Amino acid sequence: MKNTTTTETLPAEGGLGDEPLLAIDDLHVEFHTRAGVVRAVNGVSYSLNPGETLAVLGESGSGKSVTAQAIMGILDMPPARIPRGEVRFRGTDLLKLSDEARTQVRGQRISMVFQDALSSLNPVFTVGWQISEMFRVHRGMSKRDSLKKAVELMERVRIPAAKQRVNDYPHQFSGGMRQRIMIAMSIALDPEVLIADEPTTALDVTVQAQIMELLSELQRESNMGMILITHDLGVVADVADKISVMYGGRIVENAPVHDIYRSPAHPYTKGLLESIPRVDLKGQDLYAIKGAPPNLLDMPTGCAFHPRCPYRQDTCVTDVPPLHQISSSRSSACHYWREVIDG
Repeated sequence: MKNTTTTETLPAEGGLGDEPLLAIDDLHVEFHTRAGVVRAVNGVSYSLNPGETLAVLGESGSGKSVTAQAIMGILDMPPARIPRGEVRFRGTDLLKLSDEARTQVRGQRISMVFQDALSSLNPVFTVGWQISEMFRVHRGMSKRDSLKKAVELMERVRIPAAKQRVNDYPHQFSGGMRQRIMIAMSIALDPEVLIADEPTTALDVTVQAQIMELLSELQRESNMGMILITHDLGVVADVADKISVMYGGRIVENAPVHDIYRSPAHPYTKGLLESIPRVDLKGQDLYAIKGAPPNLLDMPTGCAFHPRCPYRQDTCVTDVPPLHQISSSRSSACHYWREVIDG
C-alpha cells in the first residue's frame, strides 16, 4: 500500500489520555517475489506506553524486523506491500501520512538502532559528521554547533576521549563503540520511541551488558518508550516490562516479562526458555526446538508451529488458533495453552 496524503495532521505532543504512545493494530506486510507472495507479517498487534520497554522475540524470519521497518516507514515498496493494518503514534495512523509528513516523525519522534552498526555507518564520513548531520538537517544548526552537539552525544553514550575521536572514521572503533555511536545518532533528537533491532548482535557478553545498561539509562532519563527486538530471552530478563513472541509472522504470546519466565503459555515460548543455557545443567546437552522455522511461501496449515510442537493434536493441523485472552495482560495463540502452562 503506497503512502497517500489522506491527512497531514502530525502526531500531537503532550498528554495521551487513554491512547498508547504507539499502537500496532492488525498489521500485514507482504513481499511480492517471482517465487510468490511472502506474507512476512500476518496480523500483528501490540502497544507501547511512555517509559515502557516491549521486547519482541522470535527466530530469524519471524517478522520482528519487518514490523519495525513498517513502523519506521523504511520498507522498499515495491516489493513490499501493506494490504491492511494501522500504526498509530499518539493516535495518528502513520500509514496514512504523506512521505513528507512521515519524514517529520522518523528520526525526530521515532528512531531506530540497527543491528549491524558497521554496515549502517557510512565508511567515508567521520562519526562526528554523521551524528551532527541530524542537527544540521532537522534543527538547521551550523556545522560548528552541530559538531559540538555530536561531541556531547558521544560523551553521553560514554565514548572515551570524545573530543579527540569525533573526527575518527567508523572502522577505527570497536564493535561496542560503533554500537554506541549508532545509539548516539538515534537519540540525537530526543525521540519518544526508540526501536532497538538486535542491538547486541555479534558483541561479547560483557559489552552486551554495557549496551543494555546504557539503553536503560537513556530511557529513564527521557521516559521514552523502547521496543527491543531480539531472539535472546536472556538479554531482556532485566530490562523488559512485557514481551511479545513472534512466530511465522504472527504474535503467538503476549505477557508481562515475569509471567513469561514463570509460566509460558505457548509451546514455542516454552521451547525458547528451555534453550537458555543454565548453570545448574552443566555438562548436559542444551535443549533445541526440533525442526526449522516455517517457509513463508508455503506456510503449514492450521497452527504454523504444529510441525515442531510436542503438544500437537489434530486440531492444531487444521485450525489456526486465535490469540486467546488468558487474563487482562496475557494472551496466547495456542489451542492447548492450559496444558502448556500446567506442563
